[in-house]
Amino acid sequence: MDTITASSDARGQKTGKPGLLINRDYALLFSGQTVSIIGDMLFNTTLTIWIATKLAAGQSWAPLAVSGVLLGAAVPTFLIGPLAGVFVDRANRRRMMLAMDGLRTAVIALMLLISGAVSLPFIPGGNLPTFWTLGVIYGVVFIVNAAEQFFRPSAMALIQTIVPVAEQPKAVGLNQASVALALIIGPAVAAPVFVAFGAAWALLFNAASFAISYLTIYAIRTTSDAVSSGQKLQGSFLREFLEGVRFYFSSRVLVTLLVAIIVGVSGASALNALDVFFTTENLGASTVMYGFIGAVYGLGAIIGSIVLAMVAGRVGLARLLWVSMTAMGLLVIVLSRLTSIAPALGFMLAIGFLNAGLNVAAGPLMMRATPQELMGRVMSIFQPVMNLAILVSTAIIGYLASVTLRDFHVVWMGMSFGPIDTIWLGGGALMALSGLVIMAGLWGVDRQARAAAATVSLTDAIPIEECEVSAR
Repeated sequence: MDTITASSDARGQKTGKPGLLINRDYALLFSGQTVSIIGDMLFNTTLTIWIATKLAAGQSWAPLAVSGVLLGAAVPTFLIGPLAGVFVDRANRRRMMLAMDGLRTAVIALMLLISGAVSLPFIPGGNLPTFWTLGVIYGVVFIVNAAEQFFRPSAMALIQTIVPVAEQPKAVGLNQASVALALIIGPAVAAPVFVAFGAAWALLFNAASFAISYLTIYAIRTTSDAVSSGQKLQGSFLREFLEGVRFYFSSRVLVTLLVAIIVGVSGASALNALDVFFTTENLGASTVMYGFIGAVYGLGAIIGSIVLAMVAGRVGLARLLWVSMTAMGLLVIVLSRLTSIAPALGFMLAIGFLNAGLNVAAGPLMMRATPQELMGRVMSIFQPVMNLAILVSTAIIGYLASVTLRDFHVVWMGMSFGPIDTIWLGGGALMALSGLVIMAGLWGVDRQARAAAATVSLTDAIPIEECEVSAR
């Protein structure tokens, strides 16, 4: 059974009224990460364009070459992600983040050598053959995403340390807003920059973005022992890993989040995998409008990240999570029946808004449920399982749309159902079901959190470990 208990501030510090970016340390972290995320989006989009229009242009294997980038990004999640958590929990989290940003700055900067910006000596023509250039790209993508498996849980643990519990939804909301902003800016900027200047400028910007992230993390002044680790781990790797697994599956909050996310992302994968076909076939819109729909969704996510972070404390994190997920599912069900673009844009704005609620609530719930010394191992379970659910569900949805339901068409109660809208309807139903799973699994969590907050409010400060969830 999970219980929520109040404890004193481990650092013995009092916190004043938070500013727009909460405090100095978080402002530094947020600023560096915002630049880094935009650099990543520009980098990823540029790689796709570079391979499709230059390296593999006109080749029958071009789609496979582009898919290699996605594979290079996905493999580290499953190969390294489950193991990275133990190393993160053994390490000084801030130093781990610095090491990963330094590594990523170096390897991406080295890609300038294959971008055509410089002529390589001792190589005919000064450029690597296409085969070797693709190999370097895949290798760099693998290294960058392998580093991310160590960086992400370290960042979560650092936020636990530098952001008061009451402000963690706001911190996660700001992070989500920066991701949504990058989704709008990155693709829009990448294509014209590539056409005008080639791949070199995108590579240079991404390398510089990681260098900026390095400097902002280096400037963080916190001296809390929690940045290093809640405890010094000296046992065997396997024992420490299994300790994390046992803790994870003994926590009602963490198990509920895992089950709900598996169900929810399985439904959401229908949107991601088939959105271009839904836009052009069901809504009868052009591919230009497909890009506009993505921008509208991103705008909704930015607005939602700000607004919902402001009300999360009053609404309750668990309630915000299940209401957002259930409402998203219902909106997708209705959206699947639409046949024109105008109302669909309004629905996508609302879906982006509600999706922000998932991020604003889920991250802080996980942080409150996990001691800092176990955050790395908890993330090493959650993130790979979520990514696996996305990959498997995307493959299943692609098979359904291409084979099983390819010629599907029925009329029921005067409504026509085809393959794409039927899959979207099923995806919406899964998302709504996920919301109900969250409601049942996290029932009473908000009430316990409020009780714990009322206890610690007597100290004139909100402790970092205000709502620590432990398994009994």
